[in-house]
Amino acid sequence: MTESTLPALKLQIDNNIERATGVCSALRRARPGTRRDLKNYVKVFLGINVPDRRICPEHNSPLDYLWHTFSADAYSHSERSEESEPRKPNADCIVWANRAGGKTELAAVATLLDCIFKPNCQIRILGGSGEQSGRMYEYLTGFLLRGFEEFLYGPALKGKCRFANNSKVEVLTQSPTSVRGQHIQKLRCDEVELFDEDVFAAAKFTTQSTANLIAAMELISTMHRPYGLMQRVVAAAPQFGTPVFKWCMWEVIEKCADRTCSQCPLWPDCGGKAKNANGYLKIDDCITQMRRASRAGFEAEMLCRRPSLENVVFAEFDPDIHVRPCDYDPNLPLYRALDFGFINPFVCLWLQVDSDGIIRVIDEYVRSRATIDVHAAEIKARTPCTEEQVAATFCDPAGAGVNDVTGTSVVRELRTLGIVARFKRSGILEGIELIRRAIRSGDGKSTLVISPRCPRLIEAMQCYHYPDPSQAGLAGELPLKDGVYDHPIDALRYFFINHSHPPKTTARRY
Repeated sequence: MTESTLPALKLQIDNNIERATGVCSALRRARPGTRRDLKNYVKVFLGINVPDRRICPEHNSPLDYLWHTFSADAYSHSERSEESEPRKPNADCIVWANRAGGKTELAAVATLLDCIFKPNCQIRILGGSGEQSGRMYEYLTGFLLRGFEEFLYGPALKGKCRFANNSKVEVLTQSPTSVRGQHIQKLRCDEVELFDEDVFAAAKFTTQSTANLIAAMELISTMHRPYGLMQRVVAAAPQFGTPVFKWCMWEVIEKCADRTCSQCPLWPDCGGKAKNANGYLKIDDCITQMRRASRAGFEAEMLCRRPSLENVVFAEFDPDIHVRPCDYDPNLPLYRALDFGFINPFVCLWLQVDSDGIIRVIDEYVRSRATIDVHAAEIKARTPCTEEQVAATFCDPAGAGVNDVTGTSVVRELRTLGIVARFKRSGILEGIELIRRAIRSGDGKSTLVISPRCPRLIEAMQCYHYPDPSQAGLAGELPLKDGVYDHPIDALRYFFINHSHPPKTTARRY
């Protein structure tokens, strides 16, 4: 090589670099059309290899969520891929995943993709705390520094950034004022379990679809408590057709290639699952976390199993044991138990006790904002025998109190409507102890069965809890009266109290 050839060689190298830069820029602007394209795009341009294997049969892979949120919006006919689904009424979803499961980072990836490939997309990030919101936005701004600055319109600010195609991202604070008045297409709620109830209620009204963008509210969290907000939204998801993307440690753990299973502390939970994994979570880190945490905490936070029951009243209630079909038996006495309410729900339970002492809850009625005559009509219509054949109807002693406005009592009104209600005054703890004994007695036996026709009672049995000790002034021996789970339990308590002490039961005539 001579000095005369050096300028030509340098020019050729510069041209090659320019062409390569142009190709890279073109590829960066090309919208992924399939799941594989999406996975490759994120891997090449963001350096993230999104796990795409479903290890547990009932779980999803992280890529399932990313493809759902990216592909949900409408495309023009020429852009629609074979894997694109028909337009849906909304793109809501729930992400339930483990600690260090990549939830926040993946949501930030989804936010970047929305901003680049979906013009005029308005996105808001709402975290369970300011720190949580900032973490997702920090991921996003970090991604922008990987060659995506050309897409921005001006610099990325502390809590918001705008893109050249008029898409915008902004971080919201955890307050109703911050949330109200927003009209956006995408709302990503991170660590929903920590949300204020009023903020969450206000956030439900923020999203609006446009011609090419489908409104989406994404709820992302681990599930800390069996009575928390995340548990409620997951339980309600089937009713509204909201997809739940759930993954645990095994979907994001690194592939196990050189360990002896019999000597691995994770083996009882793993059972060889890690041999098929393709994630990023270090095995040694998982072992360390397992040893640091309680068993209940590890199962809830890393394996995404039933949340910790440390604060639950009926921790030994197990749907696999206590929930099974049980129909009305005309050869057994039928009882009813009532808890009164108007704003809070009115509850009626139908129960029978067989010759072995097994208490069977065969049906439930739960309704708010209805008058006592409406409840009475529904109770009689759903009772599978005549009123004369009902062994007893037990109720809340407070129902005997005279209303200052009407001058009568609920018990008296029910009697006028053909339902004779009885009651026995007792303490809350006495009834709770009787229910606990039925769930599991000292000899390990259970005498309580609840029909699947009683979903509200089943949910209450799992979620009825004591106040959080961290809330000053609330901790104590009595369970929390939250207006949700306490009413079905109260109705059940009235049955146990009255049925266990029949001689002391009171019936009043008016």
